[in-house]
Amino acid sequence: MLFDHRGEPVRTGRAAVNGTKLHYRTAGSGPVVVLLHGVPKTGYHWRHLVPKLTARHTVVVPDLRGLGDSAHPADGFDCATMSDDIAALMAHLGHGSYTVMGEDWGAVVAYQLAARHRDHVEALVFAEALLPGFGFEDHTALTRENVSGGMFLWHLGFYFQPDVPEMLITGHERELITYMLKDERSFPDTATADAIDEYVRCYSMPGGIRSMLAIYRAMLVDAEQNRQAAGTMLNIPVLALGGDAFIGDRNETQMRLLAHDVTGHVFQAGHDLAEEVPDEVADVLLPFLADRLT
Repeated sequence: MLFDHRGEPVRTGRAAVNGTKLHYRTAGSGPVVVLLHGVPKTGYHWRHLVPKLTARHTVVVPDLRGLGDSAHPADGFDCATMSDDIAALMAHLGHGSYTVMGEDWGAVVAYQLAARHRDHVEALVFAEALLPGFGFEDHTALTRENVSGGMFLWHLGFYFQPDVPEMLITGHERELITYMLKDERSFPDTATADAIDEYVRCYSMPGGIRSMLAIYRAMLVDAEQNRQAAGTMLNIPVLALGGDAFIGDRNETQMRLLAHDVTGHVFQAGHDLAEEVPDEVADVLLPFLADRLT
C-alpha cells in the first residue's frame, strides 16, 4: 500500500482507457505529477517518493499496460501506444496538464507521452533509461567494454526470443525478479521483502510475464517511433536523472538530442533511484517542479 504525506492510504481505481484497463493510485493536491514505473516493477516502486510529493502536488501512479494490477491485453506494448494509455487515463481523471516522471521503461513511455501529447505535458523527468533507437541496442553486444562497465544487457536478447523465456521463467519469477533488482543496484538491501513480494505477486499473475516480455519485444518498433519523434525537439523543461553505477550521465546525453532545455543530475546509486535514494531524488525533483510554478 502507498501512503501520502499525512500517512493516509492513497486512493486507488481502475479506468477503461485506450482499449485496455489501467489500475492507478492517486493522492495529494496541487499541480499534477504522473509517475511511470519500469520493469520488473509496478507503481509500488514509487512508495517512498509519493509522500514527499503529495503535500504540494497531485500525484497519479498508474500500473503500465500489462503490469501490476492493470489488465493484460494481447497487444499494444509499443511505447507510443502505452503513452496514449497514460494520456487517456489523465484525461479520464480530468487532468489537462501535468509533469511526467518515468524510470526505466516508464521513462521511455514518458518521453513518448511528452512527444505525442505536447499540449498536455508541462515537463519531463527522465530517470535511468536507455532509449531504443538512441543507444539502447548497443548495450546488448557481448563486448569487453559492456561487460567490464556493468552495462552488458544480456537479458534483452533473451527476452526477445519467443516462447523460450516464458518456459524458463514461469515458476521462477521470484528468482528472476530478485536477481534483477539486486544486481542493478548499488544498495541491494533497498530491494526489500515487501517490494519483492509485491512485484512477484503481479508478475506471477496470468499474463504477467507475457506482458513484460512483450514490452521488450516491441523494442524495434519503439526505436523507429523514437527516431520519428526526435524530428521535433521537445520545448519543455527536462530533468535527466541517473545513477553513477548504472546509466549515469548518459540519461542527460540522450535527452540533449531530444529537447532544448535539459538539466542533468547523477546520484551515487544504481538503477532504481526512487527505491535506493528517495530522499536525494526528492531534493532534486521538488525544486525542479517548483520552478514550473514561478
